[in-house]
Amino acid sequence: MQAIPSTCRHLLSLTDLAAAEVRALIARATELKAMRRRGEDYRPLRHRVLAMIFEKSSTRTRVSFEAGMAQLGGHAMFLSARDTQLGRGEPVEDAARVLSRMVDAVMIRTFEQETVERFAAHSSVPVINGLTNRLHPCQVLADIQTYVEHRGDIGGRRVAWIGDGNNMCQTYMEAARLLDFELRIGCPAGFEPEAGLLAECADRCEIMHDPVAAAAGADLIVTDVWASMHQEDELATRMAQFAPFQVNEAVMAGAAPDALFMHCLPAHRGEEVTAAVIDGPQSVVWDEAENRLHVQKALLEFLLVLGR
Repeated sequence: MQAIPSTCRHLLSLTDLAAAEVRALIARATELKAMRRRGEDYRPLRHRVLAMIFEKSSTRTRVSFEAGMAQLGGHAMFLSARDTQLGRGEPVEDAARVLSRMVDAVMIRTFEQETVERFAAHSSVPVINGLTNRLHPCQVLADIQTYVEHRGDIGGRRVAWIGDGNNMCQTYMEAARLLDFELRIGCPAGFEPEAGLLAECADRCEIMHDPVAAAAGADLIVTDVWASMHQEDELATRMAQFAPFQVNEAVMAGAAPDALFMHCLPAHRGEEVTAAVIDGPQSVVWDEAENRLHVQKALLEFLLVLGR
């Protein structure tokens, strides 16, 4: 099926942006955050509609996109797999052609990266990856914004990813190349990120099977749950394999004295992170969660107003 020729921009991975664009988005997100707190009325997306397709459940992704569109003067439309013909086998390409004639942008939270790529190839409006099993670009943009707000530019810094080589880890790998920081990945053997992506990022990323060694001297420690939404049947096995990779006081003690801790949430205290760490003074998880709203507002503005 022939793709739709389009000049609109999409965000399917961080590699859809240049480094300068990422930094501009972060700066704009912080501006929009300040404007919101001052109570300024800024609505550049009046009469614009965002369709949000959820094949995976969500709290932060739905609320941040829906609130963001409302604050910018637009409207967000929630569509679950039960609410659309996609859930009954309609081809992704057909859904993209139809929806993009009716709305101004589409956000998709789904399983396969191929789904968002096929949708974007046949969409005449911007498509945003709200999460796939492979990548989670919106969350990492929020993480970078949070780091910049607390510590300045992340370029040249050392980041430690502790846990599964999952979609968050793989997006951090893209960010390391794009924004020029060192990424140490502390994961159990057999849970490394994709080999091809690791080869592409070899100049910025290193696999270490020791969490304390990975965290040594790090400016930022990041983790995630040990079993993602499509891996619930593996939880018991993963609990045993990942237990040595808990982010605890010993791991944080080896990091830089002013290191920050992040987690994209929801978190399981006592599993991937201790309560003392996530609720402690180095944790910025609540700022990180809030910044999903602000950076996605900047992204929507970029794609719908500035990117055309």
